[in-house]
Amino acid sequence: MKTLYVCTILAALLLSSAFAQQPAATPAPVPPAIVAATKIFVSNAGADGGLFPSPFSGDPSRGYNQLYAALKASGQYQLVSDPAAADLVLELQLTAPYGPANASKVKGASDPLPQFRLVVYDAKTHYVLWAFTATIEIAFLQKTHDHNFDEALTSILSQFEALSGKQPPATP
Repeated sequence: MKTLYVCTILAALLLSSAFAQQPAATPAPVPPAIVAATKIFVSNAGADGGLFPSPFSGDPSRGYNQLYAALKASGQYQLVSDPAAADLVLELQLTAPYGPANASKVKGASDPLPQFRLVVYDAKTHYVLWAFTATIEIAFLQKTHDHNFDEALTSILSQFEALSGKQPPATP
């Protein structure tokens, strides 16, 4: 039994030293389809119930409309009305995940907040190439809820633009 115990400890030490000596991993490449894309179809995957008209003003298409307008204003992509004509499909969804109601009672958990999820699909193969999420921070006033909604949407768009290498030119 002692031999088995000693062998197990030695094996664990050898494995940990082998992992410690590995060189730092190089970042995985961004799928070329994301970088090369010029035509985008924007898909509205909707919003979970109970988010409109409170805590957010507008309707469930608000995020989709704002994302579409921001992409159009950037001038970095041609927005197409048919996914078959696109290089990429961007699917935007606003979710309100379920989770613990009180984080203090569940160690390591937090109250779930609404979040945007942007999934990038290759239009030709229909494979998911990338996905982003942005949490909408909690607020107590309607105006602040709406501001946080806009901030989260801007964040998710910025993440996509940074990944694609097609950030809009800075405004003076």
